[in-house]
Amino acid sequence: MKKYLITALVVCWATGLFAQQTYKRTLLLMGSRFDITVVAKDSAKANEYIDMAVSEITRIEKLISSWDANSQTSVINKNAGVRSVKVDAELFQLIKRSLGISKLTDGAFDITYASMDRIWKFDGSMKTMPSADEIKASVKNVGFENVVLDEQNSVVYLKLKGMKIGFGAIGKGYAADKAKELLMSKGVVAGIINASGDMNTWGKQPNGEDWKIAITNPLDKTKAYALLPIKEGAVVTSGNYEKYVEFNGTRYTHIIDPRTGYPSTGIISATVFAPKAELADALATSIFVMGVDVGLNFINQLPKVECIIIDENGNIHSSANIEINRE
Repeated sequence: MKKYLITALVVCWATGLFAQQTYKRTLLLMGSRFDITVVAKDSAKANEYIDMAVSEITRIEKLISSWDANSQTSVINKNAGVRSVKVDAELFQLIKRSLGISKLTDGAFDITYASMDRIWKFDGSMKTMPSADEIKASVKNVGFENVVLDEQNSVVYLKLKGMKIGFGAIGKGYAADKAKELLMSKGVVAGIINASGDMNTWGKQPNGEDWKIAITNPLDKTKAYALLPIKEGAVVTSGNYEKYVEFNGTRYTHIIDPRTGYPSTGIISATVFAPKAELADALATSIFVMGVDVGLNFINQLPKVECIIIDENGNIHSSANIEINRE
């Protein structure tokens, strides 16, 4: 009897899932393209869910934006070298986690990158490299070790005048995580939050199959080089195939090493798979700065994290426990 009951429950669950459909909306949020996909029983319910996700992402943007003069992040930056600033627990914890990743990556990831002077131009206007002195001076205020946290009072202090923090390399991933978390709490059985390439998934497609993510071939953006199933996790790809400059035969990407001020070289695409988009976002940036060998060795030491790297010669490198189904 128990066996038949279990079978009946499985049939009912499957029938309910198949009766639902996927609904998708594309929007401009946080200055980037967001594609929000949910599985729901009808368009009215889907639109309700998507509206919830949009409201959550907008809330996060107001909290972490360094462009909004009224955001808590902007207040922290304005008071660098002057006084400490009390912030919401949510922002404090995001900063704390960011500093944790900075320590883990030996500074390859650093939210104080926002302090860098913008001496590199990736819009085609740059004809010569900056001098070594200019590059060194550009990062004089960068350094995660100069961010002081007082967790008991939820207070943040930047030691140096001119210091700034920014969440460009982690913010969209965090927003995708929070939107996913909210929708799951509201009973949305499956969906995808795509924050300009920061993908966060949960559940399965209405036909019962895993979501599949096509990863762009950086040597030909009209094609995918791999199609990978994603189970309850996030995938983020960082690439330099659109924003870069070349000097003396070397391609310099827009992803700059915050420790030296020099753009990263050697990698044209890094894709990271992790339980959360926030972590995947930060690690994808870190790999660019670390390079192929150091980046792979680093990822192989992290539990539940994998990566695929394409170097400047088009060679594909992957971490120890990932299988690639190439298109």
